[in-house]
Amino acid sequence: MDDLHTLDATAQAELVRSGEVSAAELVGVAVERAQALNGELNAIIHPRYDDAAREAEGELPDGPFRGVPFVLKDLDGTSAGLPLHMGTKVLRDRAYVAPADDTLATRFRAAGLVVIGKTNTPELGLVPSTEPEAYGPTHNPWDLTRTPGGSSGGSAAAVAAEIVPFGHAGDGGGSIRIPASACGLVGLKPSRGRVPVGPAVGEAWAGLVGRLAVTRSVRDTAALLDAVAGPGVGDPYWAAPPARPFLAEVGADPGSLRIGWVAEAPDGSAVSDPEITAAVERTAQTLSDLGHRVEPAFPAGLADGATLAHFLTCFGAWTARELDRIGEMIGEPVTPDGVEAGTWAVAEMGRSVTAAQYLAGVEGLHVAARAIISWWEVDGFDLLLTPTMPEVPPTLGQFAATPENPLAGLLRATPLVAFTAAFNITGQPAISVPLAESGDGVPIGMQLVGAPAREDVLIRVAAQLETAVPWAGRRPARAG
Repeated sequence: MDDLHTLDATAQAELVRSGEVSAAELVGVAVERAQALNGELNAIIHPRYDDAAREAEGELPDGPFRGVPFVLKDLDGTSAGLPLHMGTKVLRDRAYVAPADDTLATRFRAAGLVVIGKTNTPELGLVPSTEPEAYGPTHNPWDLTRTPGGSSGGSAAAVAAEIVPFGHAGDGGGSIRIPASACGLVGLKPSRGRVPVGPAVGEAWAGLVGRLAVTRSVRDTAALLDAVAGPGVGDPYWAAPPARPFLAEVGADPGSLRIGWVAEAPDGSAVSDPEITAAVERTAQTLSDLGHRVEPAFPAGLADGATLAHFLTCFGAWTARELDRIGEMIGEPVTPDGVEAGTWAVAEMGRSVTAAQYLAGVEGLHVAARAIISWWEVDGFDLLLTPTMPEVPPTLGQFAATPENPLAGLLRATPLVAFTAAFNITGQPAISVPLAESGDGVPIGMQLVGAPAREDVLIRVAAQLETAVPWAGRRPARAG
């Protein structure tokens, strides 16, 4: 019982399945840790500890993770009767609760997971740091002065602190991978269409958003993906189904792959810290030592500066629509005092975009996607290695917007997504794995990007790296 919290979700589920530990005991340990640690982390903002304990005592679905404690992100984790505030003051002040489960929450429940609470997120997930005005900052368990990343920073902090073994996350520009990097976790953004985002919407951000989790092991990522993958009814996209379960790829020989690597942002939007560059070079050497054909190379399309302009056109329109959708949820329009100055400014930019300009922006993103994906499909590469972030996790307080400078947070955020956002545009699977750490002991994640619908290749190589450069023994001081 003393070390249950150190186990990954697969190991916890095996203990429940064998009868060595009960679901109630597992959930009890998670709740105790949440109560002990969350005061300084501010990771869980909507606890449901008593309800979770009652659920664990009852009859749970006989899924692969029966009895394992879990958290939902309070942005795109929609579960009936639970708060859904999206980091906003307007929904917080109205104590809004979701009327129904979304498809993914239903699948999490069917897998046997027990939700102990919902986690903090930046407002509408617009910046890669979790410090909304509505709920205050979440602190990184590795260094309380630093961000845990965003927008899935609350979930990442809860997992890194070993409150739960994994937690729900979503990614529209890096929001799974960046928190995974900042908190020393595994974070897979699945292929477009692999995991449903409905039924309230058929796509989120024109298909850029993918959802899954942050985990502490590659096998947990693979097994959870198996449990929740597949299109929902009426979904507009379907990712090609895998040849076999993703979990079967853990430990499978990936063969000798052709891998390109880059340490500096090709479009010049960021300059990588020397520690980050060195970590990429070490990882490239490790991959070479494992028998892969590794060379400095990247898709030329990543250097196209026009892509950012297309993204910003769409970003404003998506934000404006999100505020309109919140207005529909509460029955009245959202006003400037209901959201942060930065959110309102981005939405105002979006309201100035015509329908024709928006469609031109989406078309521009599609052009960029074709140019980037051709590196895999035409040039014959299997994987791209990059840093997940060009810098170590920043200190908290750098992303605040003010009425005088409402876009300050967005401008500060731009370098952090230099290596991640492109693959939301392309819809390719990409994974961050915790292969390095800085001189002052904070995690540094490495990103691997696969060809469309090739999570199988990513999982094989990520598991290979997990064996070659083990990270399971690295634990933040706040894990206790």
